[in-house]
Amino acid sequence: MARPRMTVPSVAAILALVDVEGRLAVRVSPGASADAIVLPEAGGTLAVRTTAPPEDGKANDAVLRLLASALNRPVSTLTLVRGASSRTKLVRLAP
Repeated sequence: MARPRMTVPSVAAILALVDVEGRLAVRVSPGASADAIVLPEAGGTLAVRTTAPPEDGKANDAVLRLLASALNRPVSTLTLVRGASSRTKLVRLAP
């Protein structure tokens, strides 16, 4: 059976959500049936769904990998600033 393709918005749409300090607010749903990045409704935060379980930092690593892939950047340019054990996270994008 073919693996479902990840749903990803455009790079420009994601970068439009980044604040002036290069931070991106993210709401994570670990243990999802498929990986996806969903643009927010008006005034919301970016939603990231990952199949990784919420244990031992696996979901955090998966979120950073998904964002890096969607933004066409190396994972090393993304840093988890806040929310290591929370669904609401703050990710810094290096310039």
